[in-house]
Amino acid sequence: MQFIDEAKIHVKAGDGGNGCVAFRRESHVPRGGPSGGDGGHGASIIFVADPQLNTLLDFRYRRSYKATRGEDGRSKDQYGKNGEDLILRVPVGTVIVDEETGDQLGDLAEAHDELVVAKGGHGGRGNIHFKTPWNQAPRTSEPGTSGEERSLKLVLKLLAQVGLLGYPNVGKSTLIAQISRARPKIADYPFTTLAPNLGVVKLSDERSMVVADIPGLIEGAAEGQGLGHRFLKHVERCSVLLHIVEMSELAGPERDPVKDFDTLNAELKNYAPHLAEKPQVVALNKMDLTDTRDGSTDMVSQFEQRGVSLHLISAASGEGVKAVLEELWKYVSKREL
Repeated sequence: MQFIDEAKIHVKAGDGGNGCVAFRRESHVPRGGPSGGDGGHGASIIFVADPQLNTLLDFRYRRSYKATRGEDGRSKDQYGKNGEDLILRVPVGTVIVDEETGDQLGDLAEAHDELVVAKGGHGGRGNIHFKTPWNQAPRTSEPGTSGEERSLKLVLKLLAQVGLLGYPNVGKSTLIAQISRARPKIADYPFTTLAPNLGVVKLSDERSMVVADIPGLIEGAAEGQGLGHRFLKHVERCSVLLHIVEMSELAGPERDPVKDFDTLNAELKNYAPHLAEKPQVVALNKMDLTDTRDGSTDMVSQFEQRGVSLHLISAASGEGVKAVLEELWKYVSKREL
């Protein structure tokens, strides 16, 4: 299934039904009187967070949604039927924004959360409501009011406790495949991952946490370089970030783990200052390669000078991975308390 995390749609709630002007025409009711019923209320449009969904794909193919109007009132004091509310199901973590004003209307961060984005119009009153001692045969009724109409932007922000950060090809996809049942595409060229991957990591004692592989982060990501500008929003909900760096010959002579670490943190800060303040665990990957293992001691020292504890791991073989997961759990468990 194609991963779509943004969509723009137009919604129109149902209009209220019109009130009715009518009079009794019944035997044994000599004086009759007004009998026009009220119009029904228009249907509202409601978003519901569905835990079974993980993409906004449906909203890419249908952009306009209109709810049903209320029925008009009828004679014999009959009220019109209310319109049936239109329920739109979205993935958990979807943010609803009014496109015209930029205001956030709601954040469906929990399963089965609901948000009314467009209220239906009220039904108009029939002439039974306008009878008075001095006007016993009113020919007055009210029209139904219009339902609300809005242009909306839907933004899906994944609900993961741990976000994997790093330049392309540092081994994020390999790691998430190692620690969970997620099976992302893995290859030896940049931008292999074109959409975030979620994996559930099982630890001992029935502990678990959700990890998201965020693709495409490079220098200039916050300004639209690479793919990172599309996916940086998915780390906003994370409790902790796992920053993966590498120093193998495959990365190229211009790449340096310390420089990469500084560059991506600057991108986080440029995108949203609070992202750079999130706790980070830093891991040097590809310890299964000789050149990485030979230079790891010096690299640990360089990060220590910055006050950062560097973990040594191999996503391919699993070396050091368990210790990193336990370190991540410390931050996840604190957030849950």
